[in-house]
Amino acid sequence: MVFDRGRGRYRDWVTTDPAISAVAALDDVLRQGMYTYIRRARRPVTRDEAAASVGISRKLAAFHLDKLVDAGLLRARYEPVGGIRKVGRTPKVYEPAETDIRVTIPERRHEVLAGILMDAVLAEGEDGSARQAAVRVAGRRGEEIGASERARAKPGRLGAERALTLIEGLLSRHGFEPGRESPTCVRLRNCPFHPLAARAPELVCGINHAFLEGVLTGLEAGRVRAVLAPRPGECCVELRSSPQGDSA
Repeated sequence: MVFDRGRGRYRDWVTTDPAISAVAALDDVLRQGMYTYIRRARRPVTRDEAAASVGISRKLAAFHLDKLVDAGLLRARYEPVGGIRKVGRTPKVYEPAETDIRVTIPERRHEVLAGILMDAVLAEGEDGSARQAAVRVAGRRGEEIGASERARAKPGRLGAERALTLIEGLLSRHGFEPGRESPTCVRLRNCPFHPLAARAPELVCGINHAFLEGVLTGLEAGRVRAVLAPRPGECCVELRSSPQGDSA
């Protein structure tokens, strides 16, 4: 249990998710008001201006503004107001951070699918249809992510069970909610591209399958394969050890 000084009470949990932390920081009418004012100002705003916008003291405004900075919603620096340097301390100013905060439960990654489809449209005509281009792009995107994870984790040679354990952690961070059904099978409980998958299941499931195959390629997890195995309300793909897999 921790004491939340912003709310003046104890809490029995702490979140490390930046998006949830950002939303939690806005669960205060004063912070909401100052954040909205600063976004609409379209210029750096001083503490005095932010305080006046919601009718509180400069000292209390500074406390709340710094909370918004800590949450990644604002950024702060010292800058002369209006570009005019005066005698005395340069005031601290605040402006919106260049972040896009979204929270969905269960987690959705529509921006990943949008990026794949955009790249596919740009690649269409090089070789085949837009659908084929989307599958190729998804495979490349997955391979890049898998290779990046391999470079970070440095796992060495991967047997099936160890590869599945590594993949569980990676896909958790990408919203797939993996669950280990057996030592040789990981089921993906969430489709990050839902509800778009419901509108075009063949297209989205094909992209998803290619993306996950690419992840396996990038990880050099040759003893695991991505298999289409759709179930209602879940991802259409599960990961299984291949017939020649082992438990190394």
